[in-house]
Amino acid sequence: MDTALAPGLYIVATPIGNLGDITLRAVETLRGVSAVACEDTRVTGKLLHHLGIKQRLVRYDDHASEETREYLLRLAGEGPLALVSDAGTPLISDPGFKLVRMARERGIAVTSLPGASAAIMAITLSGIPSDRFLFAGFLPSKDKARRETLAELAAVPATLVFYETSPRLTDALAAIDDVLPGREVAVARELTKKFEECRSGTAQDLIAHYTAHPPKGEIALVIAPPLPAEPEDHDVDALLREALAGAKASQAAGQVAKATGLDRKMLYARAMELK
Repeated sequence: MDTALAPGLYIVATPIGNLGDITLRAVETLRGVSAVACEDTRVTGKLLHHLGIKQRLVRYDDHASEETREYLLRLAGEGPLALVSDAGTPLISDPGFKLVRMARERGIAVTSLPGASAAIMAITLSGIPSDRFLFAGFLPSKDKARRETLAELAAVPATLVFYETSPRLTDALAAIDDVLPGREVAVARELTKKFEECRSGTAQDLIAHYTAHPPKGEIALVIAPPLPAEPEDHDVDALLREALAGAKASQAAGQVAKATGLDRKMLYARAMELK
């Protein structure tokens, strides 16, 4: 690295499977920081060993104490501190946001180094529309809560992306089939690894496949957005006559346009014919 890193918090994405996906900038940053905050020191230790880097590791996960967070903020205020997750981009289904929020509130510089993300990779592999998507983390493990979550998001006009575990995959697909029937689903698993797979179809098709071939590894589910609603077959004349009984043609046209979404000028012209 040409110059020493300035004090602050450096959010560093790490590989999700294939160690070759680490970026040159990430390697330089991990070498140059004073310490690395990580979910599991054993996992991050293996990555650093592979990269030939020796660093002080500080465990920071969902169960980290307030004292640990304060310690890390002090380190970031005095020198460069890296934040990593076990795999992928920190803060995506990861506890790091509290540390980032507090660092920003205290005026500590925060920067993020882009890199691997299972959610983004799954979307790009799926062939499902990617122009608008919603990442919603892990589906709940309990069936009732899982179905409630899917129902809550059913009307969102976007592709849905969830993380899931292999033992719960068929249960999750059954809930999708029930709550979001007919939608295309993609199961992306073992991403960047030797047995990488992205299989798509209906939830029922996928249930049949994974019942016969129990999956292994981490999984991302990609669910197609809802189809556009079919236009309703309105009895325009009946609606206009009802509105004309108590309003002028322009007002009647406005009322029917608001109720149906039809063109107001067209409705006004028809209202004048019906008067």
